[in-house]
Amino acid sequence: MTADRRPTDREREPLRVLLPNATAAHLSRRSFLSAAGLVGGVAGLGALAGCGGDSKTSGGSTDGEIEDALSIYTWGDYDDPQVFKDFTSEEGPRITLDGFGSNEEMIAKLVAAQGTSGYDIVVPSSYYVKQMVDNDLLMELDHDLLPNLENVQSEFADQEFDPGNTYTVVKCWGTTGYAYDSQAITRPLATWDDFFDAVQNEASGSVSMSEDPGEVVFAYFNANGIDQNTTDPADYDAAQEFLVDTIAPHLQAFDSYPGSSVIPTNGRKLVQVWNGDSRIGKLDNPEPDRWQWVLPAPTNLWQDNWAIAAGAPHPVAAHAFINHVLQPEVSLAELQYIGYNTAVEGVEEAAADAGVEYPEIIFFTSDQLSTMSEGELTDLTPRQTKIVNAMRAKAGT
Repeated sequence: MTADRRPTDREREPLRVLLPNATAAHLSRRSFLSAAGLVGGVAGLGALAGCGGDSKTSGGSTDGEIEDALSIYTWGDYDDPQVFKDFTSEEGPRITLDGFGSNEEMIAKLVAAQGTSGYDIVVPSSYYVKQMVDNDLLMELDHDLLPNLENVQSEFADQEFDPGNTYTVVKCWGTTGYAYDSQAITRPLATWDDFFDAVQNEASGSVSMSEDPGEVVFAYFNANGIDQNTTDPADYDAAQEFLVDTIAPHLQAFDSYPGSSVIPTNGRKLVQVWNGDSRIGKLDNPEPDRWQWVLPAPTNLWQDNWAIAAGAPHPVAAHAFINHVLQPEVSLAELQYIGYNTAVEGVEEAAADAGVEYPEIIFFTSDQLSTMSEGELTDLTPRQTKIVNAMRAKAGT
């Protein structure tokens, strides 16, 4: 789809996979910390109630001066608070934050508001972008207001889900692996097969898997040489049988943030975990070498993106903020706080110069990248939630 052509009603994809679901209620790419404690021009969570009443579906014009306010709807604790404070100090707009727990939750709220949500910036994951565009949930970006877009690494720009960065700009990206307590599991683990074997043996009863249904099901597919975006119902039947009947009885919990909320507490021996959260766990651990991070191959790669909501009341401020965070020094501050690669040119070298710890959990080689695949929305995606719901029931969590 080109930037100047909107899809017809016949071409629009249905929103069947964009409805909220209970099991996708992970709170952030990091642990959730209430934004209510932020100061210096940043308002707390929930401050947006009723703020969108006068906004139009088309949003404000990007031709005028920067507005005095900016509302951001994002995953909790997903930005360095100092970045917000600096932006307000430099550019003027007072920032209001609101948090969502899943892409589905964010999208459902935008759908219900029909352009009057009051939100300016939203942060969708890449595989949701096309349907959001097809259903008029995002505003086209004005590249004249984003000169720092040239700082984005080429491999994370102009991607298939958004040709020409018409609607989005990469915020950061990461992948999914697992971490284990090497004092409890003394053999080396390296693959998804190893993970599922340890679940049933040394780590039984002391394991957490992600709350994200896709990550749980992808782990099974990747352990068995199946394309994680398979559309074969038989593959899902096999995944359900194994995960529900064989794996679920050994699980202690479903936890998307075990690195920050569990390691080294709660006695878990094995956790499925996003790379940035695993790094936080090691940083917070008095015995960091005890926890071993594993990047199995193949595995999932996700990308989160800055976007501007349709009907955004402060579009100039929204563009200004996105342009602000694409500055190399700001990008480095974001990376240091969240522990994920921000895809800005030179950020890896800057991180090395700054002495960022555990860079191997943030930055990956070309060989490692070649083993990662991005998730896609398919007709069978809703089955992922059904499988995890059945696992929860079998695990008693």
